[in-house]
Amino acid sequence: MDEARQIVTEIQKGNIKPIYFLMGEEPYYIDKISDFIEENILTEEERGFNQMLIYGRDTSIDEIVSNAKRYPMMAERQVVIVKEAQDLSRTIEKLADYAENPQPTTVLVVCYKYKKIDKRKKLHKSISKSGVIFEGKRLYENQVGDWIIKTMKGRGYVVSPKAAQMLVEFLGTDLGKIDNELQKLQLICPQGTTLSPEIIEENIGISKDFNNFELRKAIGERDSLKAHRIINYFAQNPKDNPLVVTISLLFSYFSQILQYHGLTDKSKGSVAKQLKVNPYFVSDYAVAARNYPMKKVSKAISLLQETDVKSKGVGAANVSHGDLLKELLVKIMN
Repeated sequence: MDEARQIVTEIQKGNIKPIYFLMGEEPYYIDKISDFIEENILTEEERGFNQMLIYGRDTSIDEIVSNAKRYPMMAERQVVIVKEAQDLSRTIEKLADYAENPQPTTVLVVCYKYKKIDKRKKLHKSISKSGVIFEGKRLYENQVGDWIIKTMKGRGYVVSPKAAQMLVEFLGTDLGKIDNELQKLQLICPQGTTLSPEIIEENIGISKDFNNFELRKAIGERDSLKAHRIINYFAQNPKDNPLVVTISLLFSYFSQILQYHGLTDKSKGSVAKQLKVNPYFVSDYAVAARNYPMKKVSKAISLLQETDVKSKGVGAANVSHGDLLKELLVKIMN
């Protein structure tokens, strides 16, 4: 996030490089940087003759280089943007010769999504000298909630930790998908709004009461009634609440509780850092650890692994996922 912002800031200052090679597993910032260059380096009048958009599947490295070597028409520079350049992965190293001596009046943007070029090879070394290499790294699930909070803070909104966690559990870790939903909320809610679980529920369709976050919390508090209500809801809405996701999240949860038991420093800051959770949720883990000694945590992890195998049809071919989840809950909480 900071690196992407720095690239944009440098361009705004007029420090424009001849090559921007945007690569990596997370496409969100690749698109953001590419879109910014597309919309801001040339004026609207200049774009007609001096801005070119090419797709990797429809071109070759030779064609890209040929276009990059053209001179701009009635403008200081031209912009050549190569989208989906990962389709050229077999020949991408051929771009190294151009990168050694790039056209100074061309801004070449290469969007190389979901892949990386080898740092040891000539292309990476050449671009590092003459241009900018940006790697979009996929965020871990435990980092996405903080990303939502920070992103929306920059847009003038406050997001409660619980609301951020609901979004992560419902939408996953795809930043582009999450940002689409956040933009919808911006259209509905004025700046300065605190985006609460109630707002998320009302406008995105995520239940604030019946979700995996609330299930984990209910299990951690040994609130059997609430946990069973949530599981019954899951059983009635299996498509929206797949068992494989619930098992995965519960496995992660009990693994963190096990880790909590092993910590010598149980201060809020230390626990948040070690478990990689928002400090807001640390008290939930303290409660869960009191309710589940290490022996019970180990048993729960074993039960989750057993249920995962059963969910794939091994030893429980005719048992519904809802029944498997109910059986799992009874065994964990007894």
